[in-house]
Amino acid sequence: MAHNCLQCIKYLMFVFNLLFWLGGCGILGVGIWLAVTQGNFATLSSSFPSLSAANLLIVTGTFVMIIGFVGCIGAIKENKCLLLSFFIMLLIVFLLELTVVILFFVYTDKFRCCGVSNYTDWFEVYNTTRVPDSCCLEFSENCGLHSPGTWWKAPCYETVKIWLQENLLAVGIFGLCTALVQILGLTFAMTMYCQVVKADTYCA
Repeated sequence: MAHNCLQCIKYLMFVFNLLFWLGGCGILGVGIWLAVTQGNFATLSSSFPSLSAANLLIVTGTFVMIIGFVGCIGAIKENKCLLLSFFIMLLIVFLLELTVVILFFVYTDKFRCCGVSNYTDWFEVYNTTRVPDSCCLEFSENCGLHSPGTWWKAPCYETVKIWLQENLLAVGIFGLCTALVQILGLTFAMTMYCQVVKADTYCA
């Protein structure tokens, strides 16, 4: 009975990791598309051009593909070390995704916009007529002290709101599928790991 259960979990784990690997391909594809078509939009820091949502997605997608491969091998070989490694790496992916979400909200002022309602929101923050340098059309040191003609005028709230509305279905489906796949992955990995440990103990 325990052997049949282990075999069932083994095949489920294999199918899951195949889907997980395909999901990694999808994330990688989105990252590449974002890098090619939305380069400036995706840049999170003018000081570090390589720090972008696109690059984070590319790294995450590659990492997910590697995790899927490790999970497949761990399931087929019923290897405790690989199964545990898969579980740990999947948790790391959660942290990477959390980082992407946090950066998305922290750096909303990089969406070619300035202020929540408009750029004058920053006047109250600084108690003077200036904005952060990130609001500038062309980034340079202390450019936020220049005239309003050199700043982005679009309000960030509306910019992000419109973007989310236009992509709400895709974002929702992607987020739901990603969460479901990861929860299943963690469940399968830990269940199979426990079954393998029990099987080894029984055989011993």
